[in-house]
Amino acid sequence: MPYSKLSLDNYLPYRLSVASNAVSGLISTAYDSLYGLKIPEWRLIWVLNEDGPSTQQALVKRTGMDKVTISRAAQALAKRRLITRAPHEHDGRSHHLILTPEGQRLFNDVAPSAVEFEKEVLANLSVEEIELMKDLLRRIEEAATKTQGRSAR
Repeated sequence: MPYSKLSLDNYLPYRLSVASNAVSGLISTAYDSLYGLKIPEWRLIWVLNEDGPSTQQALVKRTGMDKVTISRAAQALAKRRLITRAPHEHDGRSHHLILTPEGQRLFNDVAPSAVEFEKEVLANLSVEEIELMKDLLRRIEEAATKTQGRSAR
């Protein structure tokens, strides 16, 4: 596409950002009002539920969120006793974040709502379209990661 024809509404990074913000905004409002959770906090709870104890460095890699966002979310969750910290067995400067039983209960309460929000947002798409979209998003993410790795050299 020639540069002069470039349209913001058709520019992939813009479309991805706008779509992500719309979905996150919808979910964020609900999670905050119902459970007092911000999106990064919910994401940490979900990852810790799925992956088990994790270091902040592993959470940065897994979630795509930056260290500061992870740190703030972890502090907020620890303050609410939804996660706890345990020393890292091989690195004295690091620690594992662990979902507490209270955090697990919160995950179990919130997860059905998350599934319902996803269903509502995807209601106008067929099963095949949803699977294709998820596959395409994974491939876009992989391509962007590879490109970023090459440009960092």
